[in-house]
Amino acid sequence: MATRFLYLARHGHADPFGELTDVGREQARLLGSRLAHLPVDAVWHSPLPRAATSAQEIAARLGPGVEVAEAPELVDHVPDVPADDEMPPAWRPFFDGFDAAEAAAGRQVSRSLTRRFAVGTAGPGDAHEVLVTHAYPIAWLVRDALGSPTQRWLGLESANTALTVIEHRPGQPAGLVMFNDQSHLPAALRWTGFPRAPRP
Repeated sequence: MATRFLYLARHGHADPFGELTDVGREQARLLGSRLAHLPVDAVWHSPLPRAATSAQEIAARLGPGVEVAEAPELVDHVPDVPADDEMPPAWRPFFDGFDAAEAAAGRQVSRSLTRRFAVGTAGPGDAHEVLVTHAYPIAWLVRDALGSPTQRWLGLESANTALTVIEHRPGQPAGLVMFNDQSHLPAALRWTGFPRAPRP
């Protein structure tokens, strides 16, 4: 088995209808330029339009022949609903109304996500894949890479087109190389997708 390099990104800034704004398109273009020197094999994206369009903008700046395809596991979803004794009090209102069926469906998607992407590659060479998705699936994959408890995805937020890199090496624990890095974005395009607050 060879190393699998995952480049995770939240979609660009979107409007209330889920379509990319001009800011979101520019964010995606800048991320694509940042990744252009890498030997990217594929760009996988969520089925939702804001992620699909972001993936196309990113892929347009990569080398020729890079596969761009939908991965249903990357859809925006709640990966896990913590048990009452594991839930931070501040999150209780968010989960109010989630029934057992919804919680089970979210767990199924999140388990499918890790089974598909949080493993090494079976091929003879390294794999470099871009995953364009949403904040919660990124949080779930980071939590998995760190071997943290299931509820620890809570509070791991990602800005629009921020870059997170995870490496899956054969015979070793997963490596979290970077998380929520926005250095490819000018200051005016950073921190979208986060609550308004002073940011570094």
